[in-house]
Amino acid sequence: MADEAISIPNRPNAVERKTLIKLANSLYKSTHFTREETEKLLLTYRNLATVRLDKQKKTPNRLSGSKDESSYLIDRSHFRDLLHKSFGMTDDFLMDRVFKVFDEDSDSHLDQKEWIKGMSVFLRGNLEEKTKYCFRIYDLNDDGYLLRDELFYILKNSMIKQPTEEDPDEGTRDLVEITLKKLDADGDLRVSLDDYRTTVQKVPLLLEALGQCLPDKKQATVFLDDVFSQEGLR
Repeated sequence: MADEAISIPNRPNAVERKTLIKLANSLYKSTHFTREETEKLLLTYRNLATVRLDKQKKTPNRLSGSKDESSYLIDRSHFRDLLHKSFGMTDDFLMDRVFKVFDEDSDSHLDQKEWIKGMSVFLRGNLEEKTKYCFRIYDLNDDGYLLRDELFYILKNSMIKQPTEEDPDEGTRDLVEITLKKLDADGDLRVSLDDYRTTVQKVPLLLEALGQCLPDKKQATVFLDDVFSQEGLR
């Protein structure tokens, strides 16, 4: 975890345990997690959401003394810390896009259901789920297509510019044309979800053609091993 955001043991009381168990029971069947795994992911969520490290005092600072589970929310900054430290993500723009896809109700916080549902795809999703997930991240205006402007904007942020380049955008434009040619299966100069799916099914390595938005297998395994090693709710 980042220095500004740490997870420490924060055991729920009996009432909270009952609430979390009930929530896990209602969620796990629609995910790639078992009931016990879902419970432990909810515990991890709870600690991530309720603990901050005060930069000056270097001591835990609770967001709220309330026992209301609705007060346990993960904000954008804290989630980005997790993506960076646990999954090696470095692109600020793409990390914000990952947060946006997790944050289904667009309230700038992740609730428990959004956390579990998002992590199911992020950590254990099948190819179809990951295809839809990545496409949503790259589809900046949510219109169902990846257009040249969107490809340019994303790829421009990921390219390292050389100080001697007279036109630093020229290389990006060239890359946009190459990427469009690869992803545009039907040749209509825009990439639909069907185009993207067709391409990824043929060449799975192109799933993250526009930048990292998923963890690699080792990162996902290390994270889950850490989560599942903690004491459960029962």
